[in-house]
Amino acid sequence: MKALILAAGFGTRLLPYTQKLPKPLFPVDGQPLLDIIIKQLINAGCKEILINTHHLGQMIQDFLNQQNYPILVAARHEAEILGTGGAIKNLADFQDQAPFMVINSDILTSIDLAGVYAFHQSHEYPVTMVLHDYKKFNNVTVGSMDFITEFNSDKIKNQTNYNQQLAFTGIHVIDPAILDLIPPKRFCSIIDVYREMIIKGLKIKAFTVLNHYWKDIGTSSDYVAAVFDSMAPRAFKRAFDLTVKLKDIRCQKLKGDGSDRTWNRLTVNKNSLILAGHGLEPENIMCEASAFVDIGNHLAARKVKVPQIYLSDRFSGLVFIEDLGDTNLQTIVLKVKNHNQLIEIYRKVIQNLICLAVRACKGFDLSWTYQTMAYNADLIIEKEGRYFVEAFLISYLDLKTDFQHYEKDIILLAEKIEKNAINGLIHRDMQSRNIMLKDNDFYFIDFQGARQGPIQYDLASLLIDPYVGLPLLIQTQLKNYYIKELAKIIKFDKNRFLSGYKYCSIARNLQILGAFGFLTRVKNKNFFEKYIPPALWTLKQNLDNTSENEFLQLKALISSILK
Repeated sequence: MKALILAAGFGTRLLPYTQKLPKPLFPVDGQPLLDIIIKQLINAGCKEILINTHHLGQMIQDFLNQQNYPILVAARHEAEILGTGGAIKNLADFQDQAPFMVINSDILTSIDLAGVYAFHQSHEYPVTMVLHDYKKFNNVTVGSMDFITEFNSDKIKNQTNYNQQLAFTGIHVIDPAILDLIPPKRFCSIIDVYREMIIKGLKIKAFTVLNHYWKDIGTSSDYVAAVFDSMAPRAFKRAFDLTVKLKDIRCQKLKGDGSDRTWNRLTVNKNSLILAGHGLEPENIMCEASAFVDIGNHLAARKVKVPQIYLSDRFSGLVFIEDLGDTNLQTIVLKVKNHNQLIEIYRKVIQNLICLAVRACKGFDLSWTYQTMAYNADLIIEKEGRYFVEAFLISYLDLKTDFQHYEKDIILLAEKIEKNAINGLIHRDMQSRNIMLKDNDFYFIDFQGARQGPIQYDLASLLIDPYVGLPLLIQTQLKNYYIKELAKIIKFDKNRFLSGYKYCSIARNLQILGAFGFLTRVKNKNFFEKYIPPALWTLKQNLDNTSENEFLQLKALISSILK
């Protein structure tokens, strides 16, 4: 038994990801799909494998050079892409008198390849096509005696009890005599060859498979689904030492928040996990999923309370994490009326926040960050100040203004923050909807944006959070508690801390309003709009808390908006 793996395609439906990585090398649970197929063929008894290549063919060749397969596995490059039929013809010298298997390089399947080959050897017909019932692709007509009668038909002609429509799995076994029917040295589809064979009266046998797994990874959604299918049972095994089948896992889509990530709760009996979908990541680029995994594992190792990450796949962006339930800090605070009880709740959060700021800063690798390595002046100017002007003032409020009008104030703000920074590790979005309650402990989520920066920023984010609207008296008490607890761990100038906190509060306000404007106008997430008025009033209070000759343009702006 020899086999040909068709791997020359451009993968256009998976652009832009196939610009830098050929589809056959897309990883499934960390293993390139091509490697999976090669090992399946070897296990099925294959003695030699040839792979046709074109798009990014050198990457496939480089991959093969790094492997140590027990049989010959070689690549043959096509200078011009030849199509499925042309590829088979181009490899005629590779074949001998025995039937050979052809398989697409973009399928993940459990089909018994040895059984397929044995079936072909059991009959006298020149081609066996492996078919199955897959509604999305059912366009191959099969008649009596399991002979294929038509391709690419939307509906069955001459309906009889024998006719049915099935889908081609991308697996077929071919007698070498068929090579004479394929035109040489030009683009050709093997399906066109098969169609001509049927017209001439040659028989093509269908081998229909049942109770198997099969997934085509031609699109990003299908690829991610294939990775999920492979990983989900293993995630339950790792989290709960529970052996489950894919069909036993119930998936419930959860409502997201401000980001574009997808969230699902996966449940088997009383055991549940959360699946975070970050989207596909280009190769060799630090993106959100990678940051989430690396930073999350580091925080957990430093005893910061974050959900445990059980399993992840960086390229597909899938991360399986601990289910913290549905109760966030905002939900709790809005129900609490007792002042002292509210203080005690926030003290627990602050203890975890200090742990993040100080303990987790040790050993933090800046290469884990995917946006910027640090919260610095450039970030303040661009991602806080310019974001506020463009996303909130211009896009949301439709004001006829520009960034230059407020640039002096924003540069001053950046200078003040850097001058008064007590540096550590910051979360960057430390608000009540990113803090979950489980078993009487508070956990931080959405930590993928963590980086080095002024620790006053996270405290400001927590206390001026418009989702809860903490009274100024409580904000002051909690700020003092943070300072007292921090002083037990590190030495710092209290006045410098308070000055930095004041300016970080303004920067955070600008970011909040920019985000609410963007989410409302651009993302059509109107849920956030109701929090704009309290955020504006908080910004006015914070600006009023500065000296009278600071931030004159911003003060005039906010006063005019709130008239």
